[in-house]
Amino acid sequence: MGSGNVMGSAREARTGGTQHGSTPLGSTPLGPTPLGPTPKGPARLATALGIAGLIPFAAGAALALLADDAAAARAALLAYGAVILSFLGAVHWGLALASGPADTRRAMHRFAISVLPSLLGWVALLLPQVPGFALATAAFALLLAAETLGPLRAGLPGWYLRLRIGLTLGALVALAIGAPIGGGGPA
Repeated sequence: MGSGNVMGSAREARTGGTQHGSTPLGSTPLGPTPLGPTPKGPARLATALGIAGLIPFAAGAALALLADDAAAARAALLAYGAVILSFLGAVHWGLALASGPADTRRAMHRFAISVLPSLLGWVALLLPQVPGFALATAAFALLLAAETLGPLRAGLPGWYLRLRIGLTLGALVALAIGAPIGGGGPA
């Protein structure tokens, strides 16, 4: 990355571009890749850990379909989704903490928004499973929209946004597969 910073430069996040003649986003010397160029250093580790983080989503969805106690598997899947929502909100808390004095207004906005994923995940756990899954799914989709299209995009590097899109789609598919159909009793 041009800035040497894990979170990248604001310019890269705004434009989706690269700096210093590096490979254009969305391609490698061998051609395009699903998530764009192969990230370097900490970004590569973040990518690997993020992809590994889909394993509990996939396992939860599979168990919700195949296990004798599907309600328990669904509860575990929904709980993991709530934990990941909290994690995603923490990204924005961290960015707000790292903001300089010139970005006080943006930092305050980020602080306020950063707690919403945790709160929505918690409420999703308190609801019966059908509305709980619906709320968690909506929270993932809305946070992704805010990061890719809305006010939270500033300061996020292109590699992170591409990774978030892929990981969120994986989470949404798992939640859809594992979601109860019908009444779905208490979580």
